[in-house]
Amino acid sequence: MEELLNRRKFVTRSAGIVGSLQVPNLFAHEKQTLTAEKDLMEEVLRYKKIDAHAHVGLNSLTPAEIIDISDRLGIATLMISKPMKPGSVGTPDEFIACNEEVHQAMKTFPKRFIGMLTLNPTYPKESMEEIKRCTGLGMVGMKLYNHVKINDPLFYPVIEKFIDLKMVILMHSPIGKSRVVLNEREPPNVSLPEDFVEAARRYPEAMFQFAHIGGGIDWEDACKALQDSPNVYVDVSGSNNEGGMIDFALRYIGEDRLLFGCDYSFYQSVGGMIAADLTEAQRKKIFFENYQAILKKSGRNVN
Repeated sequence: MEELLNRRKFVTRSAGIVGSLQVPNLFAHEKQTLTAEKDLMEEVLRYKKIDAHAHVGLNSLTPAEIIDISDRLGIATLMISKPMKPGSVGTPDEFIACNEEVHQAMKTFPKRFIGMLTLNPTYPKESMEEIKRCTGLGMVGMKLYNHVKINDPLFYPVIEKFIDLKMVILMHSPIGKSRVVLNEREPPNVSLPEDFVEAARRYPEAMFQFAHIGGGIDWEDACKALQDSPNVYVDVSGSNNEGGMIDFALRYIGEDRLLFGCDYSFYQSVGGMIAADLTEAQRKKIFFENYQAILKKSGRNVN
């Protein structure tokens, strides 16, 4: 019972902690707060972690501050990207600039950051050139936003290239899609769960990552839709992760296709994993081993 209460404290406290992430002067105070929960933090730090959904340059946190937070939570490696701004045209100049910011962060923290490139398939020639350039710089995988749906024919050459590279494609999923109506803020070409199902069926050799079920989507609907798509991984990142979400995802997606991720929501995402009803082996898989297996397919490895 005491362990359960400690876990509840962690999850409850997380909501307050994350609100202070953009105020670096509060980090020392938060460290003291977390140290008071020594028994719980020992459990948190026992698990090696790969953050399968991380970013740079999308809020006020610097790469150094992201590493500082990751150190506190035992996150060994972060898969970083910088998608283009929502509503942007997505020109080659835009996606090259985003990828350059990722590359600079990789050079600053080469043992902690692995870059994921971004592009816009409506520019096929430039996209293929950027894939070659960025993978040559050490980037592994790709993170895309809403310029083209994942099952759009424009995307086919990109998917086929990533099959050859044996790398995963991480695609934004809607924030606020319910079984009844799509949130009006979402662009018309946002990739829905059923779009992932279609792309995965067309390309069973590809690896897709469905983004942030804790980001506001109807995660029950998404997990049910994706349960029979074995080449679609699901990351559990997001700031709106509700109680029982990971347990539900485990039931429909399975322990081998779930990926730990934060999408900047570091404390909530770690807290959700610790609070979930998982075995030791399942936590190790979701925190680290599943993404490690993805990286190994392309010849990468996290020590």
